[in-house]
Amino acid sequence: MTNNDPANALLQACQRRGIMLATAESCTGGMIIAALTDIAGSSAVVDRGFITYSNDAKMDMLGVSAATLEEHGAVSRETAIEMAKGALARSRARLTLAVTGIAGPGGGSVEKPVGLVWFGVGLDGQTVTAERRLFADKGRDFIRRETVRHALELGLRALAQRQADGTAP
Repeated sequence: MTNNDPANALLQACQRRGIMLATAESCTGGMIIAALTDIAGSSAVVDRGFITYSNDAKMDMLGVSAATLEEHGAVSRETAIEMAKGALARSRARLTLAVTGIAGPGGGSVEKPVGLVWFGVGLDGQTVTAERRLFADKGRDFIRRETVRHALELGLRALAQRQADGTAP
């Protein structure tokens, strides 16, 4: 773990704090956990990745409620939060990154266009947060790569904020 890309930086930050991390992924289909586990030594801090592409998987693996999915849809703030909470509850991780979005090329609507991604960040002992991003519709690969990059950066920010607040690790 030596260079400064976001995956390396996140792994190093978790290692310094002695915490494990997990992902809960929908639109990225495991790309976040792959970016992390591509790095030698990642097993010191990576606990697991939940690939929950379908609504049934979100409910079965993470405990996302059927009511949330029915009322707000899979691509929503509420679902991202429940995914991050579920990953915290169902792993040894103290940091979880959740993503749910519309990578395209189809599947978008006026309310939820292609490129819309909701991120959930769970940090043990703190309120789970969510962030909405609308990436340019430059193709499925672009949206998924940008989602991975942003999720890793959100994890870094959450750890840095926790340290700045004096609630570290």
